[in-house]
Amino acid sequence: MNVKPVTFTLIAVAAGLAAALLTLNLDQFPHPGRFGRSGEEQRLPLPQGPVSYAAAVQAAQPSVVNIYTTKVTLEQGASMLDNALLKRFFGDRFSSQPEERLQTSLGSGVIISEQGYILTNHHVVKEADEIRVVLADGESHEARIAGSDPDTDLALIKTDQEGLPAITVGDSRNLRVGDVVLAIGNPFGVGQTVTMGIVGATGRNHLGINTFENFIQTDAAINPGNSGGALINAYGELVGINTAIFSKTGGSQGIGFAIPVTLAKGVMEQILSRGRVIRGWLGIAGRDMTPELATKYQLRESRGVLVTGVLEGGPADRAGLEPGDVITHINNRVPGSTYDILSIISELPPGTQVEIRGARGSETLRLQATVSERPRVDG
Repeated sequence: MNVKPVTFTLIAVAAGLAAALLTLNLDQFPHPGRFGRSGEEQRLPLPQGPVSYAAAVQAAQPSVVNIYTTKVTLEQGASMLDNALLKRFFGDRFSSQPEERLQTSLGSGVIISEQGYILTNHHVVKEADEIRVVLADGESHEARIAGSDPDTDLALIKTDQEGLPAITVGDSRNLRVGDVVLAIGNPFGVGQTVTMGIVGATGRNHLGINTFENFIQTDAAINPGNSGGALINAYGELVGINTAIFSKTGGSQGIGFAIPVTLAKGVMEQILSRGRVIRGWLGIAGRDMTPELATKYQLRESRGVLVTGVLEGGPADRAGLEPGDVITHINNRVPGSTYDILSIISELPPGTQVEIRGARGSETLRLQATVSERPRVDG
């Protein structure tokens, strides 16, 4: 009669021991996400990112300046004697005289050299009679234009003050879509301001903003007054010069454009060494080739660029190029668009011989052209 309680106790003890052994055995198996097949611990990488970008801003902010420009214009003053009927009888003898007016504008710039050189946009300082830069600490200096390049909308201005806090220059070629960037400038004249975003795209062109375009696109807010300011990476290095926004209202809509610092450095180096930017030029207008165009003009080639205009007396004209020709090769490079031809030729120094290959109707085209210097167009 006393056997059953003893048996029940033994069964309970055995069950407990089995559970303990099972627990110990389970602990030997790999835990998902923690151990590999070899049994060695493998920790999954955790997302990393700074809690604050204050260090990057602190490093770059002293190198960003506010730019104030003044331009003197002549405006015709209003007068009752300007009435057309009175002019008919008295002529212009009593007409009001032109009056001088001061137009002011604002922008931003980046100190690129301790010797007082500052990068900004051409449109910020264009036709300015007076330029004043204000440093982050409030110190103010007069500046003058050392050189400008309307084709890229870049300008280099100079102050006589030396020992300025030059920014650390990064490499915009290493930028990736999704990288964090910060824009520093003087939007709307409210004072130095920092906005943050990411790189939305690189190599943007065909926007109709500049002749030569290779923009960094970002959603870091860029507003009027930011032009010429710094686009920096998360380490405080300069990667671009803020230039333009896409907007239907005049304010930021999450699409801004900056000139890569590698392009800006090239322009600056030419200004410092030559006094101006020198680019190659052929003197043609073109249109990107499409299958529809090839069919319409009964062309053998459906790739390349269709020449739509040739400037009389220009390099292409002297080489024998004609409207209606199709360009498929310049030397050994294959242009896929009119912008490609513009970029290829602009990289060549004036006097360079180039071979142009393509088609003229059903005939093969092969010409030699001598590149000239691209005429400067002030704008």
